[in-house]
Amino acid sequence: MEFKIPDQVEKLGVDIRRDELKYHHKRVAVTKAFTFDAAHHLHCYEGKCKNLHGHTYKLVITFSGYVNEIGIVVDFSDVKRMFKEEIESRLDHRYLNEVLPKMNTSAENMIVWIWERLRDRIRGEDWAGRGIRLEELTLYETPTSFATLKREWMEADA
Repeated sequence: MEFKIPDQVEKLGVDIRRDELKYHHKRVAVTKAFTFDAAHHLHCYEGKCKNLHGHTYKLVITFSGYVNEIGIVVDFSDVKRMFKEEIESRLDHRYLNEVLPKMNTSAENMIVWIWERLRDRIRGEDWAGRGIRLEELTLYETPTSFATLKREWMEADA
């Protein structure tokens, strides 16, 4: 493979027209991952997770939608802002049993709560009006243990 420095940087209006930026009209998934740290313990559980302990959680968020006029489904910075305001601000460096609703703070319960926060935020910002929808969440409690939630499962049980 040959490595080459470009002769010139492509310029809008010279080398490419604005109407060429949107290449297709297909639904595309856009995914971003985040981490947060929190402590919890599980009730009615016989094992080490009965004790107070912490995790570095990893949350993987997938949206889907159609590209806009410049070829973007959703700006990654908007996904980051939404995560920080809806999830990180509520859960990072917190005792989950204290800040989440009355529930056992399992990954299986937490992921539905996270889905509801993000779903409500999307509705509030009218992302659905732009054809953007929440498709899938994966919440890692450890690098090898995680819960997954898909849009069709949430809609089937509505």
